Parts: sequence; structure tokens; C-alpha cells
Amino acid sequence: MAELLKIKSEVEEFKKEYFYRNSQAEENRQREYQAANRIQSWFRASKVRAYLSHLHKKAIIIQRIWRGFTARARFRQMVKAAYFIMKMNFYEEMAVRIQKRWRGFFVRKYIHNYYARKSYLEGLSRKNELVRMELAELEELQKRERDCVEMVKEQTAKVYQAHRLHHLLSTKQCPGVFNSPFRPAPHEMELLLRQVKYQAPARLDPRGRACLMGMLGPTDHSFPGTLGSPWIKTTGTCSSKPILPPISSKKQQGLLREPGEVWEQRMLCPDLTLRLQTSYTHLEEAQNQLRHKYIRLPTGKLGTGSMLHHLSHSSNSFTQPAYAKSFR
Repeated sequence: MAELLKIKSEVEEFKKEYFYRNSQAEENRQREYQAANRIQSWFRASKVRAYLSHLHKKAIIIQRIWRGFTARARFRQMVKAAYFIMKMNFYEEMAVRIQKRWRGFFVRKYIHNYYARKSYLEGLSRKNELVRMELAELEELQKRERDCVEMVKEQTAKVYQAHRLHHLLSTKQCPGVFNSPFRPAPHEMELLLRQVKYQAPARLDPRGRACLMGMLGPTDHSFPGTLGSPWIKTTGTCSSKPILPPISSKKQQGLLREPGEVWEQRMLCPDLTLRLQTSYTHLEEAQNQLRHKYIRLPTGKLGTGSMLHHLSHSSNSFTQPAYAKSFR
């Protein structure tokens, strides 16, 4: 009985021990399972990560090779295009050079003769120098004429003043105003009063009075001792334009032209100009031709004004005009 109770107690302890050990074994098994599961997950993750890394590297290698291939192809295309553009630019430059040489040759040979133009310009410069010299001479001549006219006016004014003051001439009994005894020599007005003759006053028309106040002619019989200009033509009248006779008493000059107009044309000063519309040797040739043929106007005077006018304003550039047909 005691043995049975002992055995029963041992069975109960055995059951408890068995249950406890089974629970411990289950816990250990669960812990080992979880550990194994974690290890397996880590290993599988490491394996997958390594595989993905390998795939990424291989993909990078493939992309690098492809991108290099496409870039090299694109670069070769760009090089070809640049070479084509450079070649076309070179060909265009060579074509421009050829066209430039050919056009220059064609223009120099058929359109514009450089040497003829050069010689023409040299002759033009020489003619311009001659024209400038002639202009300078003409200016000097006009200046001398003006000086002579001023001198004649001054002398005429003195003579006119001497005529007006002729009553102040000194006599043996009474010395005049201009012959003071305190002077070592008589005044020049006194000498002039001695030279001129007394002229009775006469009534003059307004034109004659204005003439006396201005310049009188050097050939007037009332004023001896006046100076005349050796470079100008003067008349006996006080005006610069001579009084022409009636048309009925003289032959008509020109075709339906007034005598005054003809006179102005003859007395016109040559209009020298620096323009040159003809060849630079036409003036000398025409002068030689006129010098040999002695072409004269109807009054017998050489038409210098018309000649220079025709010579300097001819419209022909290379052929010599018939100058003899230009004069009347």
C-alpha cells in the first residue's frame, strides 16, 4: 500500500517532470526555429542583395558601352558635318577669288582702262594747274585794273577839286591859301591849280553831274594831266557803257539781237572754270588751230571770251570739236 502510494506519487512527479521538460523542449524548439528562420532570412536577403548588386553592375557596364557607342556615332556625324561645311566654305572662298580675278581682268580690259584713266587724270591735274595759273594771272590783272581805276578816280577827284577851287590860285600880289609864305615849298594842290585851266561853270544834266562826282574820262579836254589805265579800254563818255548809235544808222549786228546785247557779249570777261568736260589737250589744239587760221569776229576783234567759253564747256570728251563752226 505504501509502495503503491509511493508509486502513485512518483507517477505524479514523473508527469509533472515530463510536462515541464516537454514545455522546455517546445520553447527551445520554438527559439531555435525563430533563430533558424532569422538566419535563413538574412542569408536569403544577402544572397538577393548580392545578386541585385551584380545585376546593377552588369547593367551599368551595358549602359556605358551603349552610351559610348552612340556618342561616338554622333561625334562622327558631327565631324562629317563640320568637315562638309568647312569644305564648302573653302570652295566658296576659292570661287570668290576666281570671280574677283576674272571680273577685275574683264573690267580692266573691256570696261575701264586703268592706264588711259591714269594718263587722263595726270593731264587733268596739269590742266588744272594751268587754269589756276591763269586764274591767278587774271586776279592779278583785275587787281591792277582796280588799283589803276582807284588811282584814276583819285586823280580825277583832285583835278575836279582843283577846278572848283581855281579861284584860290595865288597871284604875284596875293599868295593863295595853298601857297603860304611859311612853307618851304608850295602845296601840291597849288601846283595842281597852276596846271589846270579855268573852266566857266555850265549847267549839266543829272547824268553829267553824276559823272563829275565820279570818274571822268582820261581824254576829256577840260581835265589835262589825268592818268589812264594801260590795261582797260576807256571811252570819252563818263559811263562804263558807250552810247551806241541808232540802229537805223548802222547795220544790224547779229540775227535779231540788240546792239547792247552784242556789246555785252564782246566785253564779257572769260568765265574760267576748273571743270574739264573735254580732253585735257583740246584747249591747246584749238588755240593752235585758231592761231593758224586767224578766226575773227565781224568787228575785227578776236573773240577771246567766246573761245574760252567754248573750249572750257565743250560736251565732247574724246573727239576734237569743229571750233571754227562755233564762232560767228
